[in-house]
Amino acid sequence: MENTLVIVIALILLTALLFFERKESVPGKLLTKTPLSFLFILAAAIQSHPVPAYYRFLLIGLILCLCGDVLLIFSQRKAFLFGLVSFLLGHIFYVLAFFNVSQASSAVWVVAVIVCVFSIGVFVWLRPHLGSMMVPVILYITVITSMVIGAGAVLFDPILPQNGRAVVFAGALFFYLSDLFVARNRFVEKAFLNRLLGLPLYYCGQFLLAFSAGMLG
Repeated sequence: MENTLVIVIALILLTALLFFERKESVPGKLLTKTPLSFLFILAAAIQSHPVPAYYRFLLIGLILCLCGDVLLIFSQRKAFLFGLVSFLLGHIFYVLAFFNVSQASSAVWVVAVIVCVFSIGVFVWLRPHLGSMMVPVILYITVITSMVIGAGAVLFDPILPQNGRAVVFAGALFFYLSDLFVARNRFVEKAFLNRLLGLPLYYCGQFLLAFSAGMLG
């Protein structure tokens, strides 16, 4: 019941956020994006937490992502850079959560190769537009790639519950895909379409990861 209520409120806030994104209203985005991101922290907190260490790492990652969400509301370069660092640290804690709860198998190498090749392609796509942001973006791509590989380790760990494994991997993958739209909006072409597609992917990924806190025991 609590999870359903969280999802309903999140959908309402996401709709309002997209409206204010369309209007380019900073106050509107602050009033909707902040509580929406707080909701995925709440979603993790109300789960059963059968694996406490996984929950603790995940929770820290979610909190860091909330900070990143608020910082990315503002268009200044410094705010974007701090937001990037906040998300980078959040991904590191996700990686710690994933590898803490799983035993890596040989199948993870398949995921690693596919994701690494794709990430190299993303970097080649972004490289002409990065300028002085080259190093931070390389670090970010490296860390988020590691996050998806860590989620792959969870996915292919047969000891863990199947539903929980699928939710973790889907959450990490949606997060990764959403960042492509953030990058496109920041470095390639600023357009509302980036947020229209990227924000639902992002929040879907974050809520899936939050719910996974209660699904891996």
